[in-house]
Amino acid sequence: MKAKKPFIRHVSLFFALLVLLLPVMVSAQTYQVRSGDSLYLISRRFNIPTSTLKNSNNLGSNLIYPGQVLMIPTAYTVRPGDSLYLIATRNGVSLSSIRATNNRWHDSLMVGETLYLPSAQPQQPGQGGSGGDNQVYTVRTNDSLYLIAKRHGVTIQALKTTNRLSSDFIYPGQQLLIPVGTGSTPAPGGNGGNSGNQGGNYNQKYNLSAADIELLARLVRAEAEGESYEGQVAVAASVLNRLNDPRYPNTIREIVYQVDQGKYYQYSPVLDGRINLSATASTRKAVQDALNGWDPSYGAIGFYNPAKTSNRWVKSHPVTTQIGSHVFYKN
Repeated sequence: MKAKKPFIRHVSLFFALLVLLLPVMVSAQTYQVRSGDSLYLISRRFNIPTSTLKNSNNLGSNLIYPGQVLMIPTAYTVRPGDSLYLIATRNGVSLSSIRATNNRWHDSLMVGETLYLPSAQPQQPGQGGSGGDNQVYTVRTNDSLYLIAKRHGVTIQALKTTNRLSSDFIYPGQQLLIPVGTGSTPAPGGNGGNSGNQGGNYNQKYNLSAADIELLARLVRAEAEGESYEGQVAVAASVLNRLNDPRYPNTIREIVYQVDQGKYYQYSPVLDGRINLSATASTRKAVQDALNGWDPSYGAIGFYNPAKTSNRWVKSHPVTTQIGSHVFYKN
């Protein structure tokens, strides 16, 4: 009997390690907002921070609507050997969505701390005669049916038919099915909310000159070349957000070339000369999409690359999102 004890210990140790290494799948749930609900009451009901509830549903304010579907993230306790990447992989969610839900832009974890996991975005069976599987999309702040249709290469009518919408009204947190296989693209132009407008009207809100648009497109190239198209639009949108903010200059040229206290350049390409590089077709289109109302930065007024900056001032501001290597922030 004594000879068997080492074997038993090894087996016990093996199973203990196996328990630690096996993926722990947790899944978020959904909640449909009722009359009289508030974010505060819902967060208390599910014992999660209100800020986490807002982050996981891409809400830019505390406004919610009866009938709105909210994702309720699930609490996860960090275990030995965990990393953000492993947690994301095990639970079928993206790393960026975990970062956004928890407003966490570093990789350090402490055993025993609580993270909140968003819902994975599953594929759902096709509806409305699309003939395939439809992608689930959660409506974000500043979205419109026009922008969502344009972004996914479908028509507004296909979106409305698939989701049985009787009007163009949508709200942040609402889940839409994006039809596939329609073979159609939305009409060009528009101002982000009305598909009937044609391309020449996209600049009505800002009334920018051709030189302003070209300068902004050059800045987007200098700051976001190599980033995704969404990241390019986000950079353009953050500059337009400054244009709408009374704390900043009221022209594109003054915003781009602003230097605080004679030494703090707002955009490094102005300092190193990259601002003089020609705009590209992609960055010009990104500027137009930002002018149309698409704001992937969620209202940010600035951005930075955390791997390249040690500026404590920008890092002290609330983060709105991260796209590629850029963290976007408000102040």
